[in-house]
Amino acid sequence: MMQDLEKLARELRQQGKTEGIRALADSADGQKLGQMIDAGAVEKAIKGGDSAALQQILRGVLSTAEGQRMAENLRKMMGK
Repeated sequence: MMQDLEKLARELRQQGKTEGIRALADSADGQKLGQMIDAGAVEKAIKGGDSAALQQILRGVLSTAEGQRMAENLRKMMGK
């Protein structure tokens, strides 16, 4: 799973999308979501390859208005 994330990061850098993602993270919605998410739980799930836990975290994020706006902005930024 870590290799997949590293590959994704490389692809985003190559496509010049990292600044846009950083701007989303720095936005008011991004800051609010950052406060809601348990970083330790995310790290544990990633390191342990626990995709079910990651899906549960993502569902929690997407159940909020901020998460839905962030997902829509990310979708637009990625051109999908």
